[in-house]
Amino acid sequence: MQNLKQPANTQDMDIQAFKTETISFQALDGYHLIGTLYTPKEHTKAQIVLSSATGVPQAFYRRFAEYAAQLGYQTFTFDYRGVSQSAPKTLKGFQMSYLDWGKFDLTAAIDYLAQDDLPLFLVGHSYGGQALGLTTNHHKVTAMYCFGTGAGWHGYMPLKEKIKVQVIWNIVFPPMVAAVGYLPWSKLNMGADLPKGVYSQWRKWCKNPTYFFADPEQHHLHDQYAQVTTPIYAVAALDDDWALPRSRYAFMQHYRHAPMNFINISADEFGLKKIGHMGYFRKGSEAIWDKMLNTFEDLLHP
Repeated sequence: MQNLKQPANTQDMDIQAFKTETISFQALDGYHLIGTLYTPKEHTKAQIVLSSATGVPQAFYRRFAEYAAQLGYQTFTFDYRGVSQSAPKTLKGFQMSYLDWGKFDLTAAIDYLAQDDLPLFLVGHSYGGQALGLTTNHHKVTAMYCFGTGAGWHGYMPLKEKIKVQVIWNIVFPPMVAAVGYLPWSKLNMGADLPKGVYSQWRKWCKNPTYFFADPEQHHLHDQYAQVTTPIYAVAALDDDWALPRSRYAFMQHYRHAPMNFINISADEFGLKKIGHMGYFRKGSEAIWDKMLNTFEDLLHP
């Protein structure tokens, strides 16, 4: 394994080692998106597209992107349509499908970076790991490393989380959405507000053990995901109640022709008190990032 030369912590980062640039680009269907490109000022060894979790703005991943850029990886973060910088002035009446993020938005982000002749890695968080199978250009991705990607069904969760999730889906969210015409998720400090179409499909699919693969209207996705042959490294933290190993397998099994590596991690393994569903990218998670980037190094130098 190649060992990365790394800063001791994010405070030790040399901000002169990379530059950032706001990028305006079009999704595959022409929708206007906003991203941020983190580029090493010296040698760029490879590229990374960061595919976000549902309702998580790209700014959440800034610390990771800066870290990867300092280590030679040009990294691209972006907001899906309807989220943060890529949202319209109001989400009320905004029409879209939850699948658009992968089909149109992530596909365009991959194309944007793939213009350069460098290896291209996809780092996915939750929905971001689901989205590779929705793209039309997954063959351009050298490998995907995803964190917390699962089927979303409450039955895979511990009892306390299961009850909490059912209350949110069935009691809390419906009247909120009915009142304003979208999911005002930010009111609960859970993420960015979400378009109604995303909320409706997400709620529907989370009722099934195999997520949208159980939806007769999405039957074509079985064959679509089977076309992916990109190597996948799927990480589940053992305290991530939303995407425990059973949930991860329930979704990832549909990438049935992709070389699959299942990786379980624990907080104490990385000197952390907790990882959960969001801790993969929080401050202090550099050791998790190093494990991933060392995998990329091995793929660059087999």
